[in-house]
Amino acid sequence: MPATLTRHTTPDGPRWALDGHWLPADFHLGAWLALPAAQADAQLAALPRGGAVGDAPRLAPIEDAQEAWASGVTYLSSRMAREAESQNADVYAKVYSAARPELFFKAAGWRVRGPGAGIRVRADSHWNVPEPELVLLVDAAGTIRGCTAGNDVSSRSIEGENPLYLPQAKVYDGACAIGPAIRLCGADALRDLPISLAIDRGGTRVFSGATRTSQIKRTLEELAGYLCRELSFPHGAFLFTGTGVVPGEDFTLQAGDVVRIDIDGLVLENAVEDAAPGSAAP
Repeated sequence: MPATLTRHTTPDGPRWALDGHWLPADFHLGAWLALPAAQADAQLAALPRGGAVGDAPRLAPIEDAQEAWASGVTYLSSRMAREAESQNADVYAKVYSAARPELFFKAAGWRVRGPGAGIRVRADSHWNVPEPELVLLVDAAGTIRGCTAGNDVSSRSIEGENPLYLPQAKVYDGACAIGPAIRLCGADALRDLPISLAIDRGGTRVFSGATRTSQIKRTLEELAGYLCRELSFPHGAFLFTGTGVVPGEDFTLQAGDVVRIDIDGLVLENAVEDAAPGSAAP
């Protein structure tokens, strides 16, 4: 089983753990991702392990200096959903078949919510959905070093009104969650993983769906390669790879909904907040 990195709350601040045991307090993911892959692996294997983390609360496994980016329209189901919602449907057909993928900024590391933290929908949007996605961990050289689960919370009504509104539909407080852990592995281990989405409301299941990463139109290396083509990430980056599970046009998230994303055993669960922007810590 691949090793896993987790990030936790402690009295002395955030701290990383490997396979449930504390790493040295001075371990930083960004510094580790700056190293060549072979050197980074050797360093991690040589680090001393502390005691078990126990029930120390988990944080989003990302540091403040890192960024989360996202890929759009990488599944056929996503293309069809975007065409259905949009007044400019041909844009999404062209993106799906184009040589260049759609990539966009999602969140600064400090803005990303972790497992158990609240996510949000925009107050100025009437149609909002979670988007379960495999998230790649990419090092400073652009190499895929692992993965986690992610929720690219989105306003379908705002993006559907005009594709140029995508940043407002995708980037706002509470719109990005990842976790619960980073699974350290290469791209070959990620090509056919199961992804499921379940949404509960008042204890009742109101939506469920599933797909597999093998349904992504582009290779994972292609997505990471385009991200890093003209853009440097000295501390590494996280890249959402698109969603293949999209609730129907009759569904929108509500405050109190509980969203559960499971990617091959990496389970990310978040409830939708009933709160004003910025009222809860990331």
